[in-house]
Amino acid sequence: MASKPDNSAISTVTTRLTDLALLADMPDRAAGHKNMLQLIRLRWIAVFGQIITIVVVIFGFGIHLPLPQMLEVLACQVAFNIASHLRWHERPFVANRELFLALLVDVATLTAQLYLSGGATNPFAFVYLLQVILSAVLLEAWSTWTIVAITSLCFAGLSQFYFPLSLPPDYDNGVFSLYVEGVLISFMLIAALLAVFITRIGSNRRTGDAQLAALRQRAAEEDHIVRMGLLASGAAHELGTPLATLAVILGDWRHMPEFCNNPEMLEELTEMQVQLQRCKTIVSGVLLSAGEARGESSVKTTLNTFLGDIADEFRATRPVVTFVYENQIEQDMVVAFDSALKQMICNVLDNALEASPRWLSLCATRNGNELTLEITDHGHGFADGMLDQLGKPYQSTKGKSGGGLGLFFVVNVARKLGGTVTAHNRNQTEAGADAAGAVVRLSLPLSAISLETEQQASESPTATSDSPNTSQEDKPHAP
Repeated sequence: MASKPDNSAISTVTTRLTDLALLADMPDRAAGHKNMLQLIRLRWIAVFGQIITIVVVIFGFGIHLPLPQMLEVLACQVAFNIASHLRWHERPFVANRELFLALLVDVATLTAQLYLSGGATNPFAFVYLLQVILSAVLLEAWSTWTIVAITSLCFAGLSQFYFPLSLPPDYDNGVFSLYVEGVLISFMLIAALLAVFITRIGSNRRTGDAQLAALRQRAAEEDHIVRMGLLASGAAHELGTPLATLAVILGDWRHMPEFCNNPEMLEELTEMQVQLQRCKTIVSGVLLSAGEARGESSVKTTLNTFLGDIADEFRATRPVVTFVYENQIEQDMVVAFDSALKQMICNVLDNALEASPRWLSLCATRNGNELTLEITDHGHGFADGMLDQLGKPYQSTKGKSGGGLGLFFVVNVARKLGGTVTAHNRNQTEAGADAAGAVVRLSLPLSAISLETEQQASESPTATSDSPNTSQEDKPHAP
């Protein structure tokens, strides 16, 4: 009877999927933050526009305005904008409620300024439309209709209660009338501001939608990983019994005279046992990856030893004609790796081997706290569409149903470790006159697998005083 897969890994991934679902609205809130910054910029434009308008009206046209009261309203608007900038500089997410309150403050300051400068007879009363249109773009439906109702009430109130604005009765002068000029300037100002800020707000919304789509795609990929883990774990458990039976049978055959006296059959039997052992190792690795936590299946070694073992095992178990392993890491370090990390590297090497069975290379370099592994082959390279969809499931050039999961696994393991996977086809300068091929580059942060920090902590004076009987043999050594 097959054993059930360990539920700890399933529950862990399920928890991560739940977290992704809870964070699904984060792109909208992040877009709201960008929109709030746009409102702050718009408010600064309104402040400077009001100052210029007041100066022109008083000193240019000689129209009396209650300047002290209007400057008080401007001071309150400036203070609110500074407070908004400080608040939203620290908080990265803005909800609908915060945007609604900010627009209400703008409506209130506009109403106060219009009350002091002619009320509904002021040509700039049409700026209320700017607030309504912005609310329709930025806010939820109930908030937008609330803004519509409030601005309508304010406009109606300003038709009854206001400080009169002394304008000359020159309506017959057409465009040379002060009122008509004020209306024209108000229209041009509203149109320009809407064109600029609606475009920016639309860009913010598209960015938020793209982030939300990326989160949903990631959640779907995580769910796909769970399903693959369940399938792989179940298959590995089912394969355990027949593989063990085959191992026993091959062991018995080795001692039978028919095989002992036939060198050719004994050699084939030895090869069968090697390949069977490889199958058992793969099954064990699948079970460790699908059913255990990283810390439970990790192995302590050094970086150069880990990579060297992978290269030696690849040469011994794969039918590659020429495999070039180049290690350019000068400063070795103590690391811990698990079967998933090893399988990730081997998956890329196996894909390269299928594309280029006669030659491939693995080059390892270290740049600061980053490990870079570059796998190069002499195959036909990636199709253009494949490079654009690198790491997506079921994207394969082999024409097999259900294929394309190797690079999908590689990309997801690298992403969980904080690394990246990139690929490109070799150009003529890289490949030479008679060779093509592709390059896959794995970049991993060494902090994800390094044990040097823990080792330094264990060798610190505090750790030594806690365990005075620790001998030199208890400390890890780099081979």
